[in-house]
Amino acid sequence: MASSTYGKDIMASLTVRGLDQETKSRLRVRAAQHGRSMEAEVRAIIQQALAESEPRMTGGLGTRIHARFAALGGVELELPARNQQPRAAIFE
Repeated sequence: MASSTYGKDIMASLTVRGLDQETKSRLRVRAAQHGRSMEAEVRAIIQQALAESEPRMTGGLGTRIHARFAALGGVELELPARNQQPRAAIFE
């Protein structure tokens, strides 16, 4: 929930309206069981829910890039034939 701007952490705020009394009471009990405030418990619940919904990517960077764009269909590129042998770069 935090982002950094010029080295300072900025925290987002969220207001939940229309929460019924039963849910609020259950949240209060759950927070007490975990030794947290209700606000800290809500943060933990949200973080856990979002972490579980994110697919775990395996493989290297190329594999992850391919997976991200594979749904777009992709196009196989035809590379031109080499007419020279590869050579080392010359820096002057």
